[in-house]
Amino acid sequence: MRPAVIWRAAGLAALLAVALLVPLDGNVVLTQVGVLVLMYVGSAVAWNIFSGFTGYISLGAAVFFGVGVYTVALITKHLNLTGGVVFALYPLGGLVAAAVAVPFGLIALRVRRHTFVVVTIAVFFIFQLMASNFSWTGGAIGIIPPYLNWNAATVWNPFYYTALLIAVVAIVLAWGIWGSRFGLQLRAIRDDEDRARGLGVKTMRVKLTAFVISGFIIGTLGGLYFYYQADALPQYAFNPFFDLTIALMAFLGGFGTLVGPIVGALLLEPYLGWAQQAVSNTYAAEVVLGALFLIVIIFLPRGILPTVGEKLTAARASRQRRAAERAAGPPPGSPVGATPAGSAAGGAS
Repeated sequence: MRPAVIWRAAGLAALLAVALLVPLDGNVVLTQVGVLVLMYVGSAVAWNIFSGFTGYISLGAAVFFGVGVYTVALITKHLNLTGGVVFALYPLGGLVAAAVAVPFGLIALRVRRHTFVVVTIAVFFIFQLMASNFSWTGGAIGIIPPYLNWNAATVWNPFYYTALLIAVVAIVLAWGIWGSRFGLQLRAIRDDEDRARGLGVKTMRVKLTAFVISGFIIGTLGGLYFYYQADALPQYAFNPFFDLTIALMAFLGGFGTLVGPIVGALLLEPYLGWAQQAVSNTYAAEVVLGALFLIVIIFLPRGILPTVGEKLTAARASRQRRAAERAAGPPPGSPVGATPAGSAAGGAS
């Protein structure tokens, strides 16, 4: 294995070990924040599996999240479910979201670049309007889950470990896709889709598969969010702020990389939690987030990790070049210890 791969794996293992210990501290607030951080880690990684690997920037991921929220909400409501059994419903939210991703992708993936972004935004607002106006979704009132009569000191622990499990599965899946033939096809589409098609890549099938995988993970996290947030409201289930946030996380850490979305989520989500508590005007926090997005796109278009990696590689190459020049000694024909002409002239003057 290459040293970079070993260090990356060791870093992720260390993060996982720390994450497993967070609820054991007994800090309820820290565990609540940890649930949101892990949900955003999983969502950013899932978004990156499609958008980062293919280069198609999607601003419709909240469609899958909201579908997951309402799937679990409606099943819980009509079957009158409560207790730990509700955790078994989260994959159902992901499956329904994946089913929605098929027609969504078949429509949106026929276009590229800016047109694709516009189509994803349009589909998102269609779903938000449906959730706000259909009677079976509860409309603007939404759906409230049954009360979970659990111990207040540990009530968030099941949510935390479930979110951790989903995030780990998303990371492992992204890692497996990256090193597979499927991942190579996705990156070929990102580099030059027409050429990839000419080389035999079934571009529509490959893109749609990644789109569905991404939708399944995000929809599963949406099902978790329903019980964590204790409501299903259109403005929270289908939230454009969610799309902007996970895209910014991926760009901040490193768009199209494996570790970048994880780093971006770990850096950005704690800030968002602090901003919501410190700033009374929620729109001010959103303005700051939008400004941060512009700064990252302009000054760090490749993200923190790729930029830092390039700087380190350039510095290492410069040191190796200077070391090679010193080891080679003076050029052939040059007298040993000779003084450069400029220096001699300067000394004479």
